Amino acid sequence: MLDLIGDIHGHADELESLLQKLGYKKVSGVYAHPERKVLFVGDYIDRGPKIRETLQIVKGMTDYGYAIALMGNHEYNAICFHLQQKEGGHIRKHLIKNIIQHYETLKQFQNRQEEYEEYIEWFMTLPLFYEDKNLRAVHACWNEKNITFFKDKLKQNCLTTALIESANTSDKVLYDAIEETLKGKELRLPDGLSFSDKDGNVRTDIRYKWWEDPLKMTFETISVHPVDNLPSVEIKASDVEDLQYYKEKERPVFFGHYWLKNQPMLFKSNVCCLDYSVAKGGLLVAYRFDGEQELDQEKFVVV
Repeated sequence: MLDLIGDIHGHADELESLLQKLGYKKVSGVYAHPERKVLFVGDYIDRGPKIRETLQIVKGMTDYGYAIALMGNHEYNAICFHLQQKEGGHIRKHLIKNIIQHYETLKQFQNRQEEYEEYIEWFMTLPLFYEDKNLRAVHACWNEKNITFFKDKLKQNCLTTALIESANTSDKVLYDAIEETLKGKELRLPDGLSFSDKDGNVRTDIRYKWWEDPLKMTFETISVHPVDNLPSVEIKASDVEDLQYYKEKERPVFFGHYWLKNQPMLFKSNVCCLDYSVAKGGLLVAYRFDGEQELDQEKFVVV
């Protein structure tokens, strides 16, 4: 009996409203439910007005066993932005675009360096994925090859400082597995095509629907987000590095990350995205899961 909640990005007021709507009440300052537990799919920081408050809620619930919190790409980026390389500088370079992404978090922790560093340490304890006999959850992409790789490489599905350093210096297999798991799978556009993403960055790759068979899709239909001028030509095996996709017979999988719009909708009966852009004036979304293997559109709860 899990309530899965999408990307929060520092919107603590909406998070509290959603928890209350789901029947959670504060017990000794921490939200709890007598019968249920929350599973957060990552991205607690950056962008929003109440990042510290969001972290207090999420960490408090996990500390007392009322929630499970996964790592999102924003937590991973924050770790890399903080960690220094042996030869100088930081793993995530302090470029303007990276500083802008973290600006709200850094500003809200101004004069609270010790508290900030404690949260960075907590981010290191967040698992990259979760699964049990009924469901799976991840921040951006469930790929069985990557998950199997992590199970062999990680303890309790968590990264270490040494592994992060290795991924960003010498271990390309680990780097790619982290990138895909936390940021999604990418597909290179045909030569000459590009577009600007939500932050104004020019892209020549699209985030694609890893739950669809790419050989039955076109560049236009496989993109998670509508992009102008994508060709409606069928994708060939040579266009895609990995032909794996999430099949209908698999356990339900939940994720966030993709900044969807409007009302929440299931992609398939076993594929559910929970990120509906609360940080861009959209919705904070939960799904009430009770073990069903065919998900139910009526079980979304939104604020």
